[in-house]
Amino acid sequence: MNRLPAIVSGVTACDGIALIDVRVGELGCTAMLVGEPTPADRYPVGRLVTLAFKELEVSLAKRLSGEISLRNRLPCRVTALHQGALLTRVDLLFGHYPLSALITSRSAQQLTLAPGDEVEALIKANEMTLLVEDTPNGADHVR
Repeated sequence: MNRLPAIVSGVTACDGIALIDVRVGELGCTAMLVGEPTPADRYPVGRLVTLAFKELEVSLAKRLSGEISLRNRLPCRVTALHQGALLTRVDLLFGHYPLSALITSRSAQQLTLAPGDEVEALIKANEMTLLVEDTPNGADHVR
């Protein structure tokens, strides 16, 4: 699981769906929550959270241009590739935060990925999980 420290910068909610905007450093990201009854109470602006997402939910792009509907675009550098017969784990560095993507080996070959390459990690808002420290025994998570 990839994890990034973030701070809530905005909440928009309607009909049981909430878009929680967060800042990871200077970069804005969005998590979509479904069924959260009071998102503004749970995620007030300024609240510290952890933005988490699975390696399988990360798509990679090289030289992406134009508009795209994905809300979360993280500029990264490839640090290592671990290629298997079907899947390749791509180790990334977003700023000073290590991340991983798990993509098909065919896709890794098509992109001609190599250590040092600049890529964008792309994650849909509904695949982002927010982790908060609500309980004394550890993290409580909402998706």
